[in-house]
Amino acid sequence: MRDAQPTIPHAHQRPTAERYRWARWWTMRSESSVERMRRSQLEDLIGAPIVHLSMYEHALRHRSLCRDGVDPLPPIESNERLEFLGDAILGAVIAEALYFTYPEEQEGFLTRVRAMIVNGKALAEVALHLGLGAYVSMSDQMRRAEGAHNASILADALEAIIGAHFLDQGMPAARRFVLQRIFAHWDVDELLAQQVNYKSRLLEFAQQNGWDQPRYDILQEEGPSHDPTFTVQVRVNHRSYGTATAKSKKAAEQRVARMALEAFMQDMSQTR
Repeated sequence: MRDAQPTIPHAHQRPTAERYRWARWWTMRSESSVERMRRSQLEDLIGAPIVHLSMYEHALRHRSLCRDGVDPLPPIESNERLEFLGDAILGAVIAEALYFTYPEEQEGFLTRVRAMIVNGKALAEVALHLGLGAYVSMSDQMRRAEGAHNASILADALEAIIGAHFLDQGMPAARRFVLQRIFAHWDVDELLAQQVNYKSRLLEFAQQNGWDQPRYDILQEEGPSHDPTFTVQVRVNHRSYGTATAKSKKAAEQRVARMALEAFMQDMSQTR
């Protein structure tokens, strides 16, 4: 039998933020102790109160349940539709965050970084960090096959949660979740360093031109010991090519090496 789903109002019909507390209290009145515990766990995971618990349960329902048992659920009851919605919201929020975080970067850079953050492998890592696998409902066969640690299942569930949060509380809440739980999880400089080793490329460029190897100097270290910020300068062929700041020396060196390479490429294009 199909589960009863709450009627989610369209955006222009949703209650104001002040009324969410009342809506949440009202929906909790008939919940069992198990449901209230589940609600509390999901609120900790999301980092915000939720109103319609069943919407999030829907988001955590893997399609394997639709094939399990004598009376399978209709396919529409899996989390795939919410995954579709969450994927679109995730891409838009990350694009917006990158646009304002890196105002001097071009489209290619922004597109590349967005792809690093929203791909299945990266989303699965965030989901593992959040412990999302313990909450995903799936068939016994899939769970025995380590489905709770399956990267594809975890990534899909995370996107479905974004979709559910959007339907439950609107775009501002969904945006906060994406920024706090996904975007903040990553150091963009570290991500870029994993994809391209700019220091190695800069060293090769210097060697090809018969120069000494690039020299990296830490100009400044700020912040508490548990959360420092480093400003690094690179000198190539006795010339400084700018400074870069990041949360680690390695990331700052990668960033300033990329700046130097871009400067060299620009000089070469102008002299042709």
